[in-house]
Amino acid sequence: MIAYLLLPLMILASPSCDPALTSLFTPLRPDVGRYEVCTTTESLEDVAAEASDARFGPIELLEPADAFGSPGSYSRAALAQLYGGRRVRVTRGWRERDGRFESITLLSPHPDAALTRLLPGVMVITWTRNATR
Repeated sequence: MIAYLLLPLMILASPSCDPALTSLFTPLRPDVGRYEVCTTTESLEDVAAEASDARFGPIELLEPADAFGSPGSYSRAALAQLYGGRRVRVTRGWRERDGRFESITLLSPHPDAALTRLLPGVMVITWTRNATR
């Protein structure tokens, strides 16, 4: 769960997990595992550094369609218009913890659920699958 990723940051800025963002930016019914989308006002670098047990790749500048991908019900046109040619800072990572595998995507800046404002801070999209043994 996202609480594990952001636990060290909870004292500084409480993460907010939003079912509306989850339904917009993740598959409605994933075949395997579960998704959660949370946001924090911390910087992308700080969130990645605080998740010291995760392995993240380099931060990339991506077009919104590439950053957010094709899953989810969000309007690609509305997202592109919102970013207005601006790129999204993205890093992707993973970790294994407590019998779970987690794939983690950090995106900044991020849209609100109405796709009307870009917000500072980080959107954290986590896919979690329980380990099979």
